[in-house]
Amino acid sequence: MNHYYVDLHIHIGRTFTGKAVKITGAKTLSFSNIIDHARHEKGLNMIGIIDCHSPEVILEIEGLMERGELTEHRDGGLNYRGMTVIPGSELEVYDENCQGPIHLLCYFPTLQAMKEFSGWLKGHLKNINLSSQRIYASGRELQSKVKMHGGLFIPAHVFTPFKSLYGKGVKRSLVEVLDPEQIDGIELGLSSDTSMADSLGELHRYTFVTNSDAHSLPKIAREYQVIAMREPSFAEFKKALHQVGGRGIVANYGLDPLLGKYHQSVCANCQTSYSSEATNCPNCLSTKTVKGVAERILELKTAESSPDDRPPYIHQVPLDFIPGLGPKLLRKLLDHFGTEMAILHEVPLQALEEVVPKKIATLIYKARNGELNLFAGGGGKYGKIAD
Repeated sequence: MNHYYVDLHIHIGRTFTGKAVKITGAKTLSFSNIIDHARHEKGLNMIGIIDCHSPEVILEIEGLMERGELTEHRDGGLNYRGMTVIPGSELEVYDENCQGPIHLLCYFPTLQAMKEFSGWLKGHLKNINLSSQRIYASGRELQSKVKMHGGLFIPAHVFTPFKSLYGKGVKRSLVEVLDPEQIDGIELGLSSDTSMADSLGELHRYTFVTNSDAHSLPKIAREYQVIAMREPSFAEFKKALHQVGGRGIVANYGLDPLLGKYHQSVCANCQTSYSSEATNCPNCLSTKTVKGVAERILELKTAESSPDDRPPYIHQVPLDFIPGLGPKLLRKLLDHFGTEMAILHEVPLQALEEVVPKKIATLIYKARNGELNLFAGGGGKYGKIAD
């Protein structure tokens, strides 16, 4: 088996004509820019691009295929200079069975399958051109339609306080909203890791994926995974999710949960950290709290440990979290060492010190070895490196 770097949740900000897709996404986040940046700057081997249901995005993909810049892999996925692109869509359900809203990820093997799915979506959305739209169908209906087109179904960032399965969508169990037999994996999100997620016994049967949910080019691969597959294709990815024939996740790389925007419970008014069980914020006396992922998971806890076959979760600190490492120094590192994957995983400390100041090189090296001190994030604000 070969090992591949994979990030499966990258949004499109604008179409090739400049129309908005993900309104909160960067204008530079077009399909063409994403594939180029992910391949050449990040060093990824497979990516999932969300929002491919948007008609103008489909037109851009077709144009790239007509020019020979993209080709379809025989086993699913689109090939761009050796990197595989999996077309996907993120949708929101909010039906009578859930408190919602819940974000869900759908992936398809071919552009034709995505086009057919997009055609069906058009009758169930208010605006087919935009990302993460509310679909007027139940979660189970959406699952069935995805499977009908040969797709894969993964609940997104399942613990974040807003727009997620466990954040607001269900009271106790995913079966309240979804068919557990038609789930192919679980996306953890930025404020949790494997050990936290495995506190829920009903998740033990699923493969965990860690993705960036990137809304700009620099955020691509802030979380990712290494997957063992024979080659980077849709069919191999599906087998890896279900651990077929030695395929599977080798390791999940994600933010230390302390760095996530919603790790701890905080006052919605002044950001003071305190338990949501308290009546008032001790600082400003506000009664409004943003409940953190750590506290929510404790409420749902049904298990004490992870399954024996769960791959390691390696706490990763993205380069743009490193204090003092601005765009110019990052560009210098990339010019010397090629890709962010190489800088994060492979370049020796001495080589880093020859390119950037020793303090920054040391922080990168400490981040690689899990030796940084961190301040926890919450209420929509990222945590920080204390060093």
